[in-house]
Amino acid sequence: MVAPSFSPATVKALVDVITGGSGGMYSNSPPIGIYRTASAIEGLMMECDLDFQVGGSRVPSLTQFLRDLLSSDPEGGSKLVRIIVRVVEPDDYAAQPERRQAAISHLNRFLGRDGLEIVLRNDQPQLIEARRSGGVVSTVAAKAATINFDTVQRDLERALASSETDAEDAVTAACSTIESVCRSILVELGVPLPAKKDIEGLMRAIQEPLALSPARTDLPTEIAADVRQVLGGLTTTAKGIGALRTHGGDAHGRERGFKRIDGRIARLAIHTASTVTLFLIETWERKYRRPLPEATDKVPARGTEARQGGED
Repeated sequence: MVAPSFSPATVKALVDVITGGSGGMYSNSPPIGIYRTASAIEGLMMECDLDFQVGGSRVPSLTQFLRDLLSSDPEGGSKLVRIIVRVVEPDDYAAQPERRQAAISHLNRFLGRDGLEIVLRNDQPQLIEARRSGGVVSTVAAKAATINFDTVQRDLERALASSETDAEDAVTAACSTIESVCRSILVELGVPLPAKKDIEGLMRAIQEPLALSPARTDLPTEIAADVRQVLGGLTTTAKGIGALRTHGGDAHGRERGFKRIDGRIARLAIHTASTVTLFLIETWERKYRRPLPEATDKVPARGTEARQGGED
């Protein structure tokens, strides 16, 4: 990827995540990401091969340093990419993964304006062009990472990585994304996997535990027919993706010269599979009262390190 340019708003968001925001012992605001003291910020920047020293207050010093880096260093954009990736690496957030997701969401809110986005590939952050991932795809990836549905995340990553270079493989991975979320939910609920473990069998297996059967009779009269039609369409859509995988994907091998679909169809399959996957995850969360952590929910108060930090 060509070294990108970054807006002042993105620089500010990055400063927020690196420092944890303005604060100290007198602040009641929860940190964004991790609250870091001056020495911790200097150490993080050293890991990025950058010589930075806090001169006075943490936040203004770092803000000015990053602005100067972008304006005066020909490689400033590439160096900022290193910082962005480093500040959301998983090891720093091992005990509090919800803070990591909050940090990624905060950065992506501003990176999107620069045409960029942080995605997780095998739980490792990468900065990519935003055009490779739509809103629903990003939401599914974030939820899958947060609830540790690792197989769902891997299949989605594979689909995204292949969408522009190998449409057949992307369709196969899109189908696998739905299959993986069905299997993950069934395992999570302690429900045995069906004898037929293709996408149709798995979708039917989760209908009853998630109350998604089109035959349900507990719906209000005025919307019953509509909801049944939507629920029936959910299974039909999933089956369609499975059929596309069989006839146009690479699940069963490919002969020389095989190419029946292009990137448009692959992206359609990815986004459709992501919509189905997101609906299944959110239905599971709602029915079994297991909501995911949100960026603003239950962020622990700063610890001793924060209270001992200097003024900002």
